[in-house]
Amino acid sequence: MTSPIALVDGTGFPWPVYGSGTSLRDTDCSTQIAAALRAGFRHIDCAEMYRNAAAVGAGIAQSGVPRGELYVTTKLLPVPAGATAADSLRGALRTMQLGHVDLCLVHEPVGHRDLAETWRQMEACRTLGLTKSIGVSNFRVRDLEEIRQGGASVPVVNQIEVHPYVYEASLPVLQYMREHHILPVAFSGLAPLWRVQGGPLNPILDAIASRMRDTTGGAVTRAQVLQLWLRKKGIPYTTTTSTPDRLYEYLAVAQLPDLDDDDEQQIDAAGRTAHHRFFCKYIDEP
Repeated sequence: MTSPIALVDGTGFPWPVYGSGTSLRDTDCSTQIAAALRAGFRHIDCAEMYRNAAAVGAGIAQSGVPRGELYVTTKLLPVPAGATAADSLRGALRTMQLGHVDLCLVHEPVGHRDLAETWRQMEACRTLGLTKSIGVSNFRVRDLEEIRQGGASVPVVNQIEVHPYVYEASLPVLQYMREHHILPVAFSGLAPLWRVQGGPLNPILDAIASRMRDTTGGAVTRAQVLQLWLRKKGIPYTTTTSTPDRLYEYLAVAQLPDLDDDDEQQIDAAGRTAHHRFFCKYIDEP
C-alpha cells in the first residue's frame, strides 16, 4: 500500500483500492474480497449497483482484518420517492454488517429528481455518522457545479474512468477538480489492456516494461506500467481481479520507480490517437 492521500475534509484516502464491480457484480465475491485483504489491500470499493453488498461484508469478516484497519467506500443509486440517502445507506450498512463506511459516493449524476437536494442528503449522512466522508462518481463539470452551488461542502473525490484513451477528454473535469481540491480517483485504468485488442498503447507499454525490467531486475507488466502512469498523474486507482497472483502484482507497483517524463509523454501521445470510453458514455455528449 502507498501512503494515504490527504482529502480536503482532513481524512486520508488509502490506495490502491480493490473494487467489487466489473466481473464481481451480482456474484458471491466474498472469497475474492477476503483474498484481497489478506494480500494487503486495505481499501474496498463497493456499490449499491453491484448487488453484492452481503458478499462484500462477508468477505471483510472472513479476512480477519480488523475494521479499524480498513477503509470502505460505497456508492448510492438515486433514492426512491419518499426515501432519503440516509435510508439507502442504512440499508447498505445493515447488509454489509458494518456500523459506517469511510466514504460514500453519489454513483452517477443522472436519474436524480434534484441533484442539489441529493447532495444535501449526502451531507446529512455524514452528519449522522453513517459515513466519514462524501463524494461523487462519474460527474462532469456541470454536475459538480450544480452541487457546489447548492451544498455547503465540495465532494472530497470524484471517481471517474481514467486511462490514456480518455485522458485528453477528461482534462476539463480534472482541471476543475484541481481548482476545487477534489481528488480524482480512477476506475477502469487497466481497461485498455482487456477491451482494446492490439491498440496503439501496447507497443509503448511493452517498451517501457522491458526497459524497467532491465533497470529493476524484476518482472514488470503492461498493467503495472499503466498503474505507474496513473501514479505519475497523481490519480489513485481502483482495480479488480479474481486472479490471486494479480493481487500481488498490483500491490507490487508501490515498490516500482516512477515513470520518467518521456515515458508519460509517450503514453499520453499514444492515448490521444484513439478515444475509447467504456462506461458512462453520456460524459462525452455535448
